[in-house]
Amino acid sequence: MAVFGRAVISVVACMVLAAAARADLPDFTDLIAKNSPAVVKINTVGKVSERRRQQIPYGEMPDIFRDFFERRNQPRRPPSAMGSGFFISSDGYILTNNHVVEEADEITVRLIDRREFKAEVVGVDPRSDLALLKIDAEDLPSVKFAAANGLKVGEWVVAIGSPFGLDYSASAGIVSAIGRSIPTARGEDYVPFIQSDVAINPGNSGGPLFNLQGEVVGVNSQIYTRSGGSIGLSFAVPVSVAEEVIAQLKDKGRVDRGWLGVYIQDVDKALAESLGLSEPRGALIAQVEEDSPAHDAGIEAGDVIIEFAGVDILEASDLPHTVGLIAPGKKVNAVVVRKGKERKIKVTVGARPGEEDATGSSGQGDLLGLDVSELTDKMRENWRLSGGVVVDTVHPDTPAEAAGLRAGDVIVQLGYKTIDDLSDYDAALEELPRDQPVALRFSRRGRSVFRTIEVD
Repeated sequence: MAVFGRAVISVVACMVLAAAARADLPDFTDLIAKNSPAVVKINTVGKVSERRRQQIPYGEMPDIFRDFFERRNQPRRPPSAMGSGFFISSDGYILTNNHVVEEADEITVRLIDRREFKAEVVGVDPRSDLALLKIDAEDLPSVKFAAANGLKVGEWVVAIGSPFGLDYSASAGIVSAIGRSIPTARGEDYVPFIQSDVAINPGNSGGPLFNLQGEVVGVNSQIYTRSGGSIGLSFAVPVSVAEEVIAQLKDKGRVDRGWLGVYIQDVDKALAESLGLSEPRGALIAQVEEDSPAHDAGIEAGDVIIEFAGVDILEASDLPHTVGLIAPGKKVNAVVVRKGKERKIKVTVGARPGEEDATGSSGQGDLLGLDVSELTDKMRENWRLSGGVVVDTVHPDTPAEAAGLRAGDVIVQLGYKTIDDLSDYDAALEELPRDQPVALRFSRRGRSVFRTIEVD
């Protein structure tokens, strides 16, 4: 009897513990029900790249080959894409990812009540992968942003979006890390990403990431995957970046970022000891660009920036994240360690070179069908280039697309002209002949490539 009693007590104890464990788990039902109406599904249709119809002398060609060539000569269908977004205000402003809407001719926004609207692009910011859209509607449900820098590792977060086109799907997880550095293909690093284990899949891009208070803490942007699906590594743009991007896109249709003009590296234990630091921290200045804001302020190679504009710089990647959010022209204080002693330096933050007006994404670019910008010093160093212009966008159905150019390529020669910077490129465009192939040389990840390009 005593054994039976102990068994009953053990079962009851297990049930109590299980109930307590369940009570500690969050209930997401109210959060999802309240915020889902502010989330939208985005479908885009891009330009059709025209393919010249081949003149095939069919003659006595066997039917199997005739069918093959006739199928190849059929017009291409316009490319389409899908993603998510969310209303940030009741008057129809929508935040999403740039990669969801880039190169889109037509953007359709679908609400939870099945209403559909055509959306216009207010502005895009490829450097943060954010885009601001607008639909013609009023009294719409909208989200609330969380306080910047209030998120902590271990917090529960919820994503709502349309993975694989499955509308208004919700998934939950915890914040795995904050301030992740993921440099772009151009070597730029302006976003301190939120890493979480929330299940994010294709179609979730541009959707909101909520905290337990139902406030947006980030914009789902990227996943790390070997299979194409979620493996528990997803990354979101934090609200601190999103709010600044939204304000600038609304105001002027583009985003201007702060620029310092330094090459930096992390400080390890050995470097910390040699530089007079009590512990490894800060951004070590490896090189200062001539005539840059850092140069004008008196920052030197060998300095370690440990604080900038009141923000502690713990790792090298913290510096570009901080500087990028500061408006060009603003004066801030930097705390540096030089020869073992701390000193305060006043810095006037500059404007990031090569910023382009990014209002809208449906243009055709320049004469070749390109959007280009100045080559960064980091790219010059990485690819050992003395000059050139970097391709930001290759628009469809253009001479550039026909020549096989890709975003990230660096154009160094056009015709007989060497391209060192944007002024050289613009001058070469003005002299390009029509209906005649000209030589084009560009660098693709450090490898030199020759092609021909022809302007109709």
